[in-house]
Amino acid sequence: MKAVVHEKVSGMEGLTYREIEEIQPKAGEVRIRLKTAGLNHRDLFVLTRHKPTDPPLIVGSDGAGVVEAIGEGVEGIQAGEEVIINPGLGWQKNSEAPPVGFEIVGLPDHGTFAEKIVLPAENAVRKPAHLTWEEAGVLSLAALTAYRALFTRGKIQKGMKVLIPGIGGGVATFLLQFAKAAGAVVYVTSRSEEKAKKALELGADKAIDSNEDWHKALDGEKMDLVIECVGAATFNKSLEQLRPGGTIVTFGASTGDEVTINLRTFFYGQFNLLGSTMGSAEEYEEMLKFVEMHELKPIIDTVYPLSEFEQAFKRLEEAEQLGKICFSIPE
Repeated sequence: MKAVVHEKVSGMEGLTYREIEEIQPKAGEVRIRLKTAGLNHRDLFVLTRHKPTDPPLIVGSDGAGVVEAIGEGVEGIQAGEEVIINPGLGWQKNSEAPPVGFEIVGLPDHGTFAEKIVLPAENAVRKPAHLTWEEAGVLSLAALTAYRALFTRGKIQKGMKVLIPGIGGGVATFLLQFAKAAGAVVYVTSRSEEKAKKALELGADKAIDSNEDWHKALDGEKMDLVIECVGAATFNKSLEQLRPGGTIVTFGASTGDEVTINLRTFFYGQFNLLGSTMGSAEEYEEMLKFVEMHELKPIIDTVYPLSEFEQAFKRLEEAEQLGKICFSIPE
């Protein structure tokens, strides 16, 4: 089968689109003929985490397709079913943190940028009927991350004021859609005038320039909840916008892992700082129900044939996208 494979060289230079041996499902597994796959920032990070000395790896965490073959002992799923992939492996029940052994599709095992994938049957979930193949293929990882950050960790409620810095990426656009569907008042920031305008079209109550004075731009409004994924570049500005007793949830650090905060300001403010990442299979099912109930659809930026993976990776790396980048996978 054809696949995007990483091997021998760290980074983007180690990626090729080539033939690789097809895998057969073992007991408890299914093989899915993929129709679409979604590109995530995680796929960029995998290119350095996967070492040149490691065996060849098919990258990719998101995808959707049709069940093609079933391993021994698999029940409740049949060949021909249309499914979407839950990329979280080994985290079934909701818990404070992932269990030991939790992994994500696409590292250390093969991922979705291929014609086919084999994975545990429990990770193949019925595709929401209102989603196209492209929409289903890009949904899972970013939507699950957004759902846990907002609902499980952030405990969002109707009427809350929510700030989402750095609108544009897949998780941020889901955060906006989910928060609005939950009845929150949502503010976003972006360096891009075009992305800010698009966020307003998607329902944001206010969109401000990331480079301006946030306090002034928000007319002194303080937030109940900030969902922070940018990292060092915005963390303290985000903290300054919290009301006393407010909560900041962080799940990403694209502009740097380390931040310095004023502890006295923090404890006098009675702030809550929570980490979050991905989510459990229980939360995944809850997220899909929420998406179906509100008939939400991912914002798709661009669809590329899988063979044009280099253009897709470059667009993501340069943060040109608004929403999700999708791969169409040939029959």
